Amino acid sequence: MAEKKKSPAVGKKTVKKPAVKKAAPRKKPAAKKTASRKPSAARRTVRRAAPKKKASPKKAAPRKTRAAAGKTTPVKPAARPPAAPEVNWEDIYEMEIVTRARGWTRARDVGTIEGINRRIAFGGFLDVIRDADRAYESAIWKIAGEILGRRDTVRMVIVAGPSSSGKTTTTLKLRDALRAMGEDPLVLPLDNYFWNLKDQPQDEYGDYNFESPQALDIETINRNLTELLAGRETLAPIYNFKTGRREKEGVELALAPGQLLLVEGLHGLHGPLTEGIDQEARFRVYIEAICQLQDKDYNFVPWTDIRLLRRMVRDNLHRNYTPERTLGHWHYVRQEEKKHIVPFIAEAEAVVNGYLPYELPVYKKYLYKKLQKAVAGYSRKKGKEDAYRRGRRCLGYLEEVDELEDDSVIPPDSLVREFIGGGIYEY
Repeated sequence: MAEKKKSPAVGKKTVKKPAVKKAAPRKKPAAKKTASRKPSAARRTVRRAAPKKKASPKKAAPRKTRAAAGKTTPVKPAARPPAAPEVNWEDIYEMEIVTRARGWTRARDVGTIEGINRRIAFGGFLDVIRDADRAYESAIWKIAGEILGRRDTVRMVIVAGPSSSGKTTTTLKLRDALRAMGEDPLVLPLDNYFWNLKDQPQDEYGDYNFESPQALDIETINRNLTELLAGRETLAPIYNFKTGRREKEGVELALAPGQLLLVEGLHGLHGPLTEGIDQEARFRVYIEAICQLQDKDYNFVPWTDIRLLRRMVRDNLHRNYTPERTLGHWHYVRQEEKKHIVPFIAEAEAVVNGYLPYELPVYKKYLYKKLQKAVAGYSRKKGKEDAYRRGRRCLGYLEEVDELEDDSVIPPDSLVREFIGGGIYEY
């Protein structure tokens, strides 16, 4: 994850009227309200640490590579990961960050797909882009300040969250914010710790379950983290996604005295990864696409559907995967994230909302026709009813929303660029 060039200042964007393709007219159905949720007795808010003294910035030790013999040789994953905390969905939906997101979108008339279409048609859509990006980046800068407030004890920052929640962009923006505050964090992506493809189990359709903690070399992750925080050099693997194997040579990493370690990955909050590491030395950041958007029937769009749309776009544009293939794999994503990722939202020191109210019109341009084909294909496949239902639901959102034909109005440092490309970061 390398930065190509310096991010432009937020808000200094050229005002350009977006080109829009209207959604096909639809017959207006009778309004159907979703059942209101009961307020939870234990309303959850994000924990904030008391500010403490800031440490002096330190420079990173230089990296060097050598053969990864012995230390990073893969062995087959363990049979079963330990259980995660229980998910209390009522508490999650009543978190302060969720209710704040709902109020933010309603105040700007982007709390419904119909409202988004109005902002595109009658003006103000560029203001929505600007305001949404500012809110997202402000949250990241606030977290950077909290980290510095605990800098006398915090040695490692972990950014985790479910698939396509925007972890990589958030990690890079957090790195930039920390740099602006005098820190120089070393970024460690956990994607390099996948087992070789031949060691990954397959289902009856030949699909791999990369969403489980078992897909990662937990033992090597824990050893690398422990050695880095102890001030020792450690040999980390490099994973080649084209070959599905680890490279023969790894990379030697070391932290300079007092340097922050910034870890990013799907299962960053999975307990065994950081076993034996002092809890006070960790600062955990959880990111989710906390979408508070309602469709034509006033049903809330599930957060997972926004992330599924993102992943279908990214997989198709940059990984040569069809929407049909991504849809067929999503049951693994949901199965594993509900068990091993989502429960940790309640344990994080900070939560970031990675949903942007302007993203749905962008995805229509890249996905609509291909998703139509995928949904039609799954309508005739036995055993794939889940993929059909999810695909049909996502297709319905794209049918409702107007298409943003000219996405050059999307800033180059936007989180949306993680999925459509053309941004300042390399992913």
